[in-house]
Amino acid sequence: MNVEQLKNHCAGFTNSEVVDAEYPANLLSYNIGQKKFAYFKTSPPERWRFSIRVTAERFLELTDQQGIQPAKYLHRFHWVTIINVNRVDEGYLKELVECSYQQALASLSKKRQRQLQYSEAVISGIQ
Repeated sequence: MNVEQLKNHCAGFTNSEVVDAEYPANLLSYNIGQKKFAYFKTSPPERWRFSIRVTAERFLELTDQQGIQPAKYLHRFHWVTIINVNRVDEGYLKELVECSYQQALASLSKKRQRQLQYSEAVISGIQ
């Protein structure tokens, strides 16, 4: 899976919002209800490095692999950075992104979760 395919995959989640935070952050982030579930760095030297939130168990598993490291500043919240997404198995990468999305969704208030479900139902009913 290349960067463009991964960007499309992240944007395809239900109620996913794409936020392009330019200088000084230089991030392209994917959010659900204002909770970030994935992001790319967009400036050199870390351009297109991809970060996601994982469980504590997966954090240890993943950071032992070559090309995956604790995310700068967010490692204490179990975020990892994948240096080159092309080198990670596509199915496994999709699974990791889905888990990160579900964690972000679960961290929203129950009220906000219901609002998002309702808006999705309305949009689906229109189409």
